[in-house]
Amino acid sequence: MTLGDIYYVLFRHKWKILLCALAGVLAALVVYEFFPPPFQSEAKLFIRYVTEGKTLAAPGDDTRIKSPDEGGETIINSEIQILTSLDLARQVAEVIGPEKILAKAGGGKDLNMAAALVRRNLVVDVPPHSSVIRVIFQHPDSTVVRPVLTAVIDAYLKKHAEIHEAVGIVGDFLTQETDQLRSRLVQTEDDLRKAKNKAGVISLEDSQKADTEQIARIRQEILSAEAELAERSSAIVKRPQPAPESATPKPAGPESVIPPDEVDAYRNVCARLDSLRKREQELLTQFTGESTWVRDVRAQLADANSLKQGLEAKFPALARVELSTPTPVDASAESVALAAEAARLTALQIKIKVLNAQLGAIRSEAANVDQMEVSILDLRRKKDLDEANYKYYAASLEKARIDEALGAGRVSNISQIQTPSPPFTDREKSYMPIAAVAISGLLAGLAWAFLIEMYLDRSVRRPVDVERILRLPLFLSIPDLGRNGHRGLAGGFGKGRLALSNGEKGASAAAGNGAKAPDGIELALLGNANALHPFHETLRDRLIGYFERRNLTHKPKLIAVTGLTKDTGVTTTAAGLASCLSDTGDGNVLLVDMTPGQGSAQQFYRGKEVCGLDEILSTRNNAQVQDNLYVVSEEPGSDKLSRILPQRFMKLVPKLKASDFDYIIFDMPPVSQISVTPRLAGFMDMVLLVVESEKSDRDIVQRATSLLAESKAHVGVILNKTRSYVPSRLSQEFPGDL
Repeated sequence: MTLGDIYYVLFRHKWKILLCALAGVLAALVVYEFFPPPFQSEAKLFIRYVTEGKTLAAPGDDTRIKSPDEGGETIINSEIQILTSLDLARQVAEVIGPEKILAKAGGGKDLNMAAALVRRNLVVDVPPHSSVIRVIFQHPDSTVVRPVLTAVIDAYLKKHAEIHEAVGIVGDFLTQETDQLRSRLVQTEDDLRKAKNKAGVISLEDSQKADTEQIARIRQEILSAEAELAERSSAIVKRPQPAPESATPKPAGPESVIPPDEVDAYRNVCARLDSLRKREQELLTQFTGESTWVRDVRAQLADANSLKQGLEAKFPALARVELSTPTPVDASAESVALAAEAARLTALQIKIKVLNAQLGAIRSEAANVDQMEVSILDLRRKKDLDEANYKYYAASLEKARIDEALGAGRVSNISQIQTPSPPFTDREKSYMPIAAVAISGLLAGLAWAFLIEMYLDRSVRRPVDVERILRLPLFLSIPDLGRNGHRGLAGGFGKGRLALSNGEKGASAAAGNGAKAPDGIELALLGNANALHPFHETLRDRLIGYFERRNLTHKPKLIAVTGLTKDTGVTTTAAGLASCLSDTGDGNVLLVDMTPGQGSAQQFYRGKEVCGLDEILSTRNNAQVQDNLYVVSEEPGSDKLSRILPQRFMKLVPKLKASDFDYIIFDMPPVSQISVTPRLAGFMDMVLLVVESEKSDRDIVQRATSLLAESKAHVGVILNKTRSYVPSRLSQEFPGDL
């Protein structure tokens, strides 16, 4: 829809729109006069925050105070729901009295009706990006609004405290829960003490740390003692001394002689084997046989054992060597040194044994602590949880007792910025519904106009509808001269023009674009003084241009003029076109009237009978009505015409084409299912379909063009009796309308 379409709708239905707008204004005046605005009182509440102290949140969660900036719209909406609840309205109605509230609102003492009235007349508003709630109460009685609003705010503060604080609801529950948590905490502490006594520890972490340090220290002492033992054992083995006779192998031959250095090497290997075996036993007390240290010691044992076996294989007598330390030469001093060394070796062995025993005991104690660690940690966590819950519920119980002692009506997080104001009437806001009523009339008129234009009225109204909706070529748009200020232009017959009694008016018909007249009234072919003459000349020029574009040079050119009904101006258009074509002076024009039953039985010109179509082919004297213009009639009975006209016309077409006429114009019957016009349209070079504006339905026009298209006829549209509603300075249909 373009701007021109909008202008057309507005100006075409301007009276409907104006009447609806006037009705809206009258309705607004009635509302203003008989429905005055009610009295009202206004108060403002500031919501600092909302406390949820008795919601029993998780212990340790201190975020129980919610600010409107954080909670935002949800918190404010929750407070609005409390304000507008029916229970609160019922409490207010009980305080004020239902008979007082309903006195000027229908009367009565029904508490439910009074509560519903309070709730309905209570307006709650929140300004954008604000934590302030505006509360307004409206009522016809000025003495009621302020007390009711005061009662509403008092009831709201109490309701807010009851909902969010819940002082009297959770007191017993908190007491019961606190006692249970206290008993559970005592039992958990007793179980934890028993578990520590069983593990033999006071502090689990300190005991584990002490065991780790002792194990590390003892292992270091064992390693030092073993290293010293190995060192002293090696020194005793290497001490030079003569072997006693009992230890000296008796030679049994040449192979039994053993060098002294080989004997010393053999003794060292044996001492090393003994030390490594002890080391292996010590490691096995701490580690498994798959540990790295045990595997290293066993590898050294294998090497030492292999070396010993090699020496014994080389000197078999070494297997019988006494491995005891030889007696030194100096028996007195050497014996004392050997005794001291032997005692030291014994002490080291005993020390290593004791240290290994201590290490085993400490490891056993550490293993016991490790076994009890899980249960101790579980009991400790349980104790911490019970202690936290107990502290939280104890604090909540204490706060509940304090709140209950102070009273539930004291709410510190809500302040009254504005107490209920004295009664007043807000005239500015009352103007809004009045203006809405007034504007609704205008909107109703606009909606009515566009509804008619777009859905209810299916007729072809404007030239643009022909091209945009029907998609047909528009040859001419003829205005409704009787409605567009051209009544004075219509009148007068041209001198020497044709008069036909075909059922349409003469000069007045020209002014009315072909309105039907009673039988026997003559029709004058239009002269220069007639208002439709310029349009018929334009139609002539466009038709000639159309033939030139199609390169139609044959003569005569057959042109049919038809319509959808009897009163669309077909005869007027055909006669006017024929007259204008004859004015060119380039050739002869024949007008054939093929509309049976529309006028009188005969055609007359100057009191003389007009000849038929057959006679024009033999003589033209009786058919000539003016220079270069001839008129004939084809009017047998309508039933007979329907049967014989197509065959007759097929026989006459060759004769007509052989005549010296330049144009033959046929005034055809309206297009319908039983009309002969669609059957004859195929013989025509051009078919002009006259459509009456605002009366011809677009669906009917489309079906008519479909019937004509079946005969492969070239169809052009003439839109007759168009009406221009829009001023020319705002919109124009064609160039030059301004």
